[in-house]
Amino acid sequence: MKIFKRLSFLALEAIIIPMLAAEPRCPGNIASLPFRLVHRSQIIAPVMINRTGPHDFLVDTGTEITLLDPSLAAELQLNSQDEARVLAVGFQTRASFSHLELIEVGQHVVANHQVVVRRLDLGADMHIRGILGANFLGSFDVLIDNAHQLLCLDDTRAMQIAMKGKRIALVTPTLPADGGGSPGSLLLPVRLSSIGSRPLLLKLDSGSNAPLLYDAAKYLKVGLSGSRLLQGQNLDGKVRTFALLPPQEMRIGNIVLPQITFSTFLGTNHDGFRRDGFRKEVDGLLPTGLFRSVYIGYADRFVVLVPW
Repeated sequence: MKIFKRLSFLALEAIIIPMLAAEPRCPGNIASLPFRLVHRSQIIAPVMINRTGPHDFLVDTGTEITLLDPSLAAELQLNSQDEARVLAVGFQTRASFSHLELIEVGQHVVANHQVVVRRLDLGADMHIRGILGANFLGSFDVLIDNAHQLLCLDDTRAMQIAMKGKRIALVTPTLPADGGGSPGSLLLPVRLSSIGSRPLLLKLDSGSNAPLLYDAAKYLKVGLSGSRLLQGQNLDGKVRTFALLPPQEMRIGNIVLPQITFSTFLGTNHDGFRRDGFRKEVDGLLPTGLFRSVYIGYADRFVVLVPW
């Protein structure tokens, strides 16, 4: 009987050890931060502000600066300063800005972080207090692990050394003469089967939940007749109507994604929707949720994309 008990313990041990070893981790032994997904692709992560929280923030590579909802700013008794121009995907506006004493995301703490205070109209299902923008994320190498719902931030380059996969160079944007836009924006050349050899320039955006072309009629050979219409709400709270285009093949470097459905904005004011701080060379949005994982080397201007 004693032998049987010992054998049972060993068998159980053999099961438990591989399960523990399979626990997902960030490359380079970097600390991970769990997040939750909304609408299957938008990342909600816990963020500490001035030693309070955690507060739910949308992690958005497409927003230039971290945004705070006025209700949170009031709770923190933040002093507003001069107005600033807010550049986000689909609109630009003016709002007051302030500075946080501390912002903490996982094990990373940044002092005197600049934020913009603005009402966030993203729908009741989001329940967020702010948006973590590129002025925070751009200080790190970032891995968005959608498969395991982990966010990895690294300022030591340990993750980059351990990272496997083909590096795809980011395109440096042409900034407007008025100084708008951000040189740290994540722009990728993408080829769609309906267009042929001409590459489009899409912004890699973790704040979007669907691929989008700003002005599909300008590029696509397919028509919009028979397309399914839907409505969506943007960061400015406005509800817009979109059309779903027929599924098509998308190529990014040596990566091929079949049957990708893009949407396009319906209406006469395409320019009003696409003003995100860049010249009209930017053709649309590429959500990070299309990939199993997305590694972003902000400083070295490259990404590593792993398809599902």
